[in-house]
Amino acid sequence: MSARIYLPTTLAGLARLRDEGSLPDSAERYVADGDSEEQEYAALMAAAAESAELLGGAGRRVVVVADLADPDGDVPLRDVVAVHADPHDRPAGADPEEDLAWYATQEIGALLSG
Repeated sequence: MSARIYLPTTLAGLARLRDEGSLPDSAERYVADGDSEEQEYAALMAAAAESAELLGGAGRRVVVVADLADPDGDVPLRDVVAVHADPHDRPAGADPEEDLAWYATQEIGALLSG
């Protein structure tokens, strides 16, 4: 049985995931309280808010979505199912409820290159 986790990060964290093949278990993460779209969206937006805090100002929020057997363990790239990110840099103080764009895992390189 696996759990879908939503991991807030930044573009630098996403690059680390790509380059090192995983993110550590110490990273903050969110798990949906159930399988409904509303619960998954709530977990995604909570992770997006945390990503904005990691930025500490302007930039692109990034949320890595993975299905993990151990929701508290490392996040290997092979278990990532999608990435959500702002399509462009957001100014500091931007609306925290603004939706993120969806990216397939094979688009991570393009997302990082801008």
